[in-house]
Amino acid sequence: MSAIPALTNAQLNKRIISVVIFTFFCYLSIGLPLAVLPGYVHNQLGYSSFIAGLIISLQYFATLISRPQAGRYADLLGPKKVVLVGLILCGASGLFTLLAVLMDASPLTSLLLLAVGRVVLGFGESLTATGSILWGINVVGTVQSARVISWNGVATYLAMAMGAPLGVMLNALFGIPGFAVLIMLMAAFGYWLATQRPAIQVQVGQRIPFNQVFGKIWLYGLCLGLGTVGFGTIATFITLYFSHHGWNGAAFSLTLFSIGFILMRLLFNNSIARYGAIRVSLVSFAIECVGLLLIWQAGSIWLVDLGAFLTGSGFSLIFPALGVEAIRRVQPQNQGSALGLYSAFLDCGLGITGPIAGLLIGHWGVDSIYLAAAGVVLMAVMIMVSLLVRGNTASPRSP
Repeated sequence: MSAIPALTNAQLNKRIISVVIFTFFCYLSIGLPLAVLPGYVHNQLGYSSFIAGLIISLQYFATLISRPQAGRYADLLGPKKVVLVGLILCGASGLFTLLAVLMDASPLTSLLLLAVGRVVLGFGESLTATGSILWGINVVGTVQSARVISWNGVATYLAMAMGAPLGVMLNALFGIPGFAVLIMLMAAFGYWLATQRPAIQVQVGQRIPFNQVFGKIWLYGLCLGLGTVGFGTIATFITLYFSHHGWNGAAFSLTLFSIGFILMRLLFNNSIARYGAIRVSLVSFAIECVGLLLIWQAGSIWLVDLGAFLTGSGFSLIFPALGVEAIRRVQPQNQGSALGLYSAFLDCGLGITGPIAGLLIGHWGVDSIYLAAAGVVLMAVMIMVSLLVRGNTASPRSP
């Protein structure tokens, strides 16, 4: 990688935002249909709630499967080309959604078109998000990896927070074509904007196989997956939790989770470089664990809200902190593969949280999943402590 000239914080952030904006376009495309499509499949097309949920989940499975390959293509072709293809696929998902509505006279055809659109969107997410992070790292230098990943996360959650209510509003005004067309327009604008950005020279060097990359990053990916469980239980089951207790305000708890997440990214994105990725991860996992325990034992809404805020705050820096460690383990020409494999652990964590938590709810009630999630996050805390101890004992004190 070529040397990066010294830049001020403002200059660094400006360069990073000019690239992670493509992640924003991608996740806005994901958020727009999220609250609308399940109802459309169930109420308009007449399929069961299981089928409606499966249509949404297809995107997550497609993302999980394609993340590692997205990283490999970013290494081989360069992140700019990968982002361009990803944006095309995001736009294509909007086109398939529009076609599905136009073909709703045949419910099966409409359902199949929606399914194709969700799979295409999952592939687009992998390429755009992974490519944007790697592009940003190349623009400002590997030493700023944590800053790039942090801003990428802010773009992701800001887009998701905006996307769902905006999709509901557009659906109320124009029906599903309202947000389907917006997805296509955003993809076209994002594609044009990406073509104006300079490409990054592909790193030359030996590219090691996936199994060797996996061997270098799996522990950090595993801890990311463990931390994701807390996020998954809140995002998926907090509404059911509130309903079980006869409370209102589940949406506000989700909002507080997002506020905690974004605030930590904005206020403490330099802490990883200052204190080290493992120490930051240890504190973050501990905060997340406390938040989940608060929700488990909460006897009032305000305690649940506080727990959701703490869980979001704790989860916030885990991805960039452990991501920095994962990327450091490989050479620049293999960083895309490392990032793709590492990110796949997040998708896997989200994918398995739902069904396992559902089984726990059936046996011990909805409160139990937050105790179980805290126990899972506590495992990550212990791994971080182990890494710190091994690091401290293995590294001789400097003279």
